[in-house]
Amino acid sequence: MTYLEFEKPLADLEGKAEELRVLARKGEGVDLEKEAAALDKKAEEMLRDLYKQLDPWRKTQVARHPERPHCRDYIAQLFEEYTPLAGDRAFGEDHAVMGGLARFRDAPCVVIGHEKGNDTKSRLTHNFGMARPEGYRKAIRLMDLADRFRLPVISLVDTPGAYPGKGAEERGQSEAIARSTEKCLQIGVPLVSVVIGEGGSGGAVAFATANRIAMLEHSIYSVISPEGCASILWKDAEKMREAAHALKLTAQDLKKLDVIDRIIPEPVGGAQRAPSEAITAVGNAIAEMLAEFEGKKPAEIIKDRRQKFLNMGSKALA
Repeated sequence: MTYLEFEKPLADLEGKAEELRVLARKGEGVDLEKEAAALDKKAEEMLRDLYKQLDPWRKTQVARHPERPHCRDYIAQLFEEYTPLAGDRAFGEDHAVMGGLARFRDAPCVVIGHEKGNDTKSRLTHNFGMARPEGYRKAIRLMDLADRFRLPVISLVDTPGAYPGKGAEERGQSEAIARSTEKCLQIGVPLVSVVIGEGGSGGAVAFATANRIAMLEHSIYSVISPEGCASILWKDAEKMREAAHALKLTAQDLKKLDVIDRIIPEPVGGAQRAPSEAITAVGNAIAEMLAEFEGKKPAEIIKDRRQKFLNMGSKALA
């Protein structure tokens, strides 16, 4: 287990419990198992206390945890007969964006998502989940396909933002993001989106301009990263804690603002401690959101989505 900065006291407790178990297995003490169990109970209580009221910056750290389940994990557990489709038919393939045809609970659908990777090699392959223009154009192609065959679209958002490199800008990064956002608004099939980790800037909006948007309890969704915001406003990236609080990037704040529709509870200690349980909860939420659009005509679905975004900004946090 990788421990975050604020989890260090917990790491010490769990480490001591494991040391006692090792000694007990070697037969160097008869009562060590009881002591280890007592430490486990104390660690469990500490974990609950730590995660009971996380501040926005700590939630940002949890959302970025390297051991949280990623898009590939969700597809493997929730979808059957997944058939990946590659390329934008214009430039090439972008491995930061996964997508294709699949079955969700025996119903055909199109699934699209950001993939960050889970080790150094895969993170480099997937560019840390930062999509290039061809990734967004691939998503547009998949949404067109879904619209043509009347298939619902499920998007899984987990990106620090669109890739800001020179090549991406030369190939029309901002135009590709805008076109993808536009396509989200145009398709006449249900589009549901779940922020499973980071929802960074236009790179997230391009997949999450949906009829229904859900967020995992400890995920974040924001126009800019806390570090980027702090660098611009205060010329000091170390003020990221203040920035995280001001950005209102947590699922709890965004639900109050009606930017998202539901919060999906995570296991105690975050999705990284019980990935299968978190993925199952996301699957149940997706099923419930899709059920809201059963029997609805394309015009009704488009109107519902359009009205959702026109209403944004009508609420404020006191």
